[in-house]
Amino acid sequence: MYSSLKVQSFVARIHTSFLYRYSLVPIVLDKTGLGERAYDIYSRLLKDRIVCVMGPVTDEMSSLVLAQLLFLQSEDKRAPIHLYINSPGGVVTSGLAIYDTMQYIRPPIHTWCVGQACSMASLLLSAGSPGHRYALPHARIMVHQPSGAAQGMGFSFC
Repeated sequence: MYSSLKVQSFVARIHTSFLYRYSLVPIVLDKTGLGERAYDIYSRLLKDRIVCVMGPVTDEMSSLVLAQLLFLQSEDKRAPIHLYINSPGGVVTSGLAIYDTMQYIRPPIHTWCVGQACSMASLLLSAGSPGHRYALPHARIMVHQPSGAAQGMGFSFC
């Protein structure tokens, strides 16, 4: 029989293993004049000025998207950036950081809804350059009224 401690140790190793903690991102080869170079798929898309917002909008995603937008602006201030969105929404402050950066940078931003753009993600979709906001035929967009709440005694908020 296995002791309880050995089983717990085995389970802990599985949940901290590389394959469990990191999703497997495809690697693609790019042929250049100097030979082949391997990129993860998102880095290769970034080379074509494509940024992906896939999954919930979080602080981590926000910082990655901001860095990519600022990098692409530093590379070329005129070439459009394509922002692909498939997100259920997420943290308001993180989404507003992306929104503000989209408004701040000079390159036009073409936004594409692939899958869904709900809540905060729908705001990001609408932040694209006028005339360059797209949704694929089976995409779903959900916009709702902003909500907020306060709790406590009325005089506490004055």
